[in-house]
Amino acid sequence: MRVKNIVPVLMLTLLSGSAIGQTQKQTTAKQDKKAERRERISKLMKQEEEGEVVFNKQSVFGFKMVTDGYGISYEFGKFKSNRVTNLFQFDFNEKKHPKEKKISLFDGFGFSSIIFGKTNNFYQSKFSFGQQRRIGGKGNRNGISVSGIYTGGFSLGMLKPYYVNVLANGKEIKSTFPTIVDSNYAIGGAAGITYGWKDLKIKPGVQVRGALRFDYGRFNEAVSAIEVGLAAEYYTQKISQVAYVDQKQLFFTAYMSFLFGRRK
Repeated sequence: MRVKNIVPVLMLTLLSGSAIGQTQKQTTAKQDKKAERRERISKLMKQEEEGEVVFNKQSVFGFKMVTDGYGISYEFGKFKSNRVTNLFQFDFNEKKHPKEKKISLFDGFGFSSIIFGKTNNFYQSKFSFGQQRRIGGKGNRNGISVSGIYTGGFSLGMLKPYYVNVLANGKEIKSTFPTIVDSNYAIGGAAGITYGWKDLKIKPGVQVRGALRFDYGRFNEAVSAIEVGLAAEYYTQKISQVAYVDQKQLFFTAYMSFLFGRRK
């Protein structure tokens, strides 16, 4: 073969070898990425089977029964790790006083009822931040996971006057305790929950709580849980709920919540 024919052949061989080497490198890189992905998915599937929660966020709604009332809640959770979740919560509750007692009345037209001596309906809007720490994972998807919950934040107390229909000087008006008793008004029924919102009073405060959460959801994607815990609230002013009893600023309660939601 002549020299002038050898040069093009060598150049073609070198280029072909370079292209083949580049292709092999690209193929190896793709294979490595696929292998890493398969390993990661396999690890996540194993964690799922073992009961580990491997999601990014959760949204949870709840209904709460408290020793002195009831409420509803919403929670957004951002997963910090498989075991720790940052929580942002909102609760709306109505707090009852242990001295409240409903009585029935007959006002000449029919029966009605009032809570004698009640001065205000006490509502609360709570804004909290905290964490959920998984104590024990599920042994499998059908098991129960246990988490510790601790949160704290602000509580916005709202006092709505408890109005009662009374007869004063031959006219029906609406009044509140203890004015009703002091003025010796003839008492009718309660004015109703829709009346008195324009006279709402705001009482700011702070609150903390600690709880245990038992998640019995069959699949990790769903939240089905029961939470039991203790809470403390402190308000900047005393809260009037019932007349002729000591008013408090500090409240301690126990509660149980039924929680339902989703993880993503």
